[in-house]
Amino acid sequence: MHHVTLIRGDGSGPDIAAATLKVLESSGAKISWHEVEAGETALQKYGTPLPDEVLESVQKNGVALKGPVATPVGKGFRSINVALRQNLGLYANLRPAKSYPGVKSLFKDIDLIVVRENTEDLYSGVEHMVGEDAAESIKIITRKASEKIVRFAFDYAAKKNRKKVTAVHKANILKLSDGLFLEVAKYIAEEYPEIEFEDRIVDNMCMQLVQKPELYDVMVMPNLYGDIVSDLCAGLVGGLGLAPGANIGDNMAVFEPVHGSAPKYAGMDKVNPTAMILSAVLMLEYLGENESAQRIERSLAEVIAEGKHVTYDLGGDAATSEMAEAIVEKMNAQGKEC
Repeated sequence: MHHVTLIRGDGSGPDIAAATLKVLESSGAKISWHEVEAGETALQKYGTPLPDEVLESVQKNGVALKGPVATPVGKGFRSINVALRQNLGLYANLRPAKSYPGVKSLFKDIDLIVVRENTEDLYSGVEHMVGEDAAESIKIITRKASEKIVRFAFDYAAKKNRKKVTAVHKANILKLSDGLFLEVAKYIAEEYPEIEFEDRIVDNMCMQLVQKPELYDVMVMPNLYGDIVSDLCAGLVGGLGLAPGANIGDNMAVFEPVHGSAPKYAGMDKVNPTAMILSAVLMLEYLGENESAQRIERSLAEVIAEGKHVTYDLGGDAATSEMAEAIVEKMNAQGKEC
């Protein structure tokens, strides 16, 4: 039995969380849920969008599945997601981008992994006003954090039988900060001679991904570039509705869709649950439940390919819950065939 923290989230979060739980219950994985609240719902109840109970629950269980949350404006947190990552030491942000037949896109056969450093860079939030007419933000890159994220990328590539790691940077201009990141990446790459290594300047990387994405595999980069490049990769496969995410530390991990909470769709049972379901697949893989993870992904892929029970953004008219039910039916059919 796996003990997992559940954060349903705000806006459309509860709908896609319910759909994901329905799919997980049929996957064969045994999970005991500890539900806590974060975001606007928590702010209204507890006076803070990130109660101590949330951090304590994740620390106790070691794993969390989280829906999208809204960060209230002017309420103390720059971002609840950033606060979670920094407080829990979740230094690695894993964002796969994979093509699924049936999804409308200009590209096909995309299978990319963005590994984003999660704790520093400009997202450290070290900024201040300089007089009344200028603002200054400090970009922080450390050797320790760079070593951890690059080694994570190579270890992930080795575990998943990936062939190449590309370090993404702007060291031609930011010679000290990104220069340090690139120096560390080259040093760590020497420990993995079986995996090809290269580096790309971030603006060129964006162009390359649009022109010839088939040349790339695992990409590792500092925080800000990872935020931007991962959205670009999501665009290659059909959008953020299909973009799962994982935030991983040494002993803890939080799995969540990349997209926002879409408050205008709250309670409408309308939003595509794919990103959160795929985040749950990543969670199952992390927990060693590979068979259950594969059953879910196969069934999801079949439902998307058929196009009969998919949400509006995928060209259908199914409700969130109806898409989940179709995935469960596919899984049940797989079980009978076995």
